[in-house]
Amino acid sequence: MPTCTLRSAHLQYVFENYTLDTARRELNCDGRTVPVEPQVFDLLEFLICNRERVVSRDDVLAAVWNGRVVSESALTTRMNAARVAIGDSGEAQRLIKTLPRKGFRFIGGVREQQGPSPAACEGDQNIKFCRTSDGFSIAMAMVGSGLPLVRATTWLNHLEFEWQDPIRSPMLHFFANRFRLIRYDGRGNGLSDNDVTELSIETFLRDLEAVVDATKLTRYALMGISQGAATAIAHAARHPDRVTKLVLFGAYALGRNKRLSKRELETAEAYVTLMRHGWGDENSSFIRMFSTLSVPNATPEQIRSFANLQRIATSPENAVRLRRACDDIDVVNLLPKISVPTLVLHCRHDHVVPYDEGRRVAAGIPNARFVTLESENHMPQPDDPAWPKFVGEIERFLSE
Repeated sequence: MPTCTLRSAHLQYVFENYTLDTARRELNCDGRTVPVEPQVFDLLEFLICNRERVVSRDDVLAAVWNGRVVSESALTTRMNAARVAIGDSGEAQRLIKTLPRKGFRFIGGVREQQGPSPAACEGDQNIKFCRTSDGFSIAMAMVGSGLPLVRATTWLNHLEFEWQDPIRSPMLHFFANRFRLIRYDGRGNGLSDNDVTELSIETFLRDLEAVVDATKLTRYALMGISQGAATAIAHAARHPDRVTKLVLFGAYALGRNKRLSKRELETAEAYVTLMRHGWGDENSSFIRMFSTLSVPNATPEQIRSFANLQRIATSPENAVRLRRACDDIDVVNLLPKISVPTLVLHCRHDHVVPYDEGRRVAAGIPNARFVTLESENHMPQPDDPAWPKFVGEIERFLSE
């Protein structure tokens, strides 16, 4: 078999009870999707595509990391994640074999078959712009097909960067492969207008309403993650005729300034102070705190990604405005007004949003289902034991 690079054809590679679908960028086991990060998928595809030879470390870096310099631990972490995804962890190495000082080789039996045409699969996201009722230009992206799922913007967003981001893209690609995923950059963020002076729950709502109006959606599921949960709650309370289901993750109804806690007030001020002096600097105290709180075991690659998202998403001045607006959120009185089926998920050891805040949200919404995830990440990652439950619960809830 000749040497090949990634995505040379729209093929499906079948081995044991797994299928690697290069067109859909999915790994399936016995008909069920196995969540994998995009970079781990690329690694598996490269190893399988070049299974007739030993590939060196440099070969892997050139193909999967485009020749970028990465640490040995980053390569080891991704290789381990690939092995876990295909049930090849441990010492057996029945599928991916490591040859000391030489490289790696995929040694499992593989059958190739033609996959579905690209037209039937997830394509590139389609970015367009709409205008809010008060005149701001908002960037929005749509990808996938089926049930419309709108994700409310969070504190930091950038449509293009997030789509490839090692932290956020696994979740985005997972849902884009199953639903019609609609996202947007709120004002002050990403590709949307950044010249802002006022930011509040009301401006967050105007951005969301502009997007759903521009897409001409009449019925849609709504997802709110972290800071975006309050926007989703307020929108669902205001439009019970349009929102079919509500998914809230890492949610809070009260910002730090509204929790009547001296500790929370001090935390909010400390956060803003560090933000002013370390925004977008991967070596700053702020980015170390930000990454440690969000993903306690963040890799160097993920820390760099946090810093890059900050730099590209917004200015330090807007970041402070956004942070203060989030700290002043109070939608507690709207919780009893939610009448749509609601799923609330929260990590038990979340260091960004306390577990009790998620429980407060679930207790306040009539008949909401509350799911605890055993994780300390703010958002589970594909190598997190809580990941299958995280994506599985949401997929089942939306598909019911």
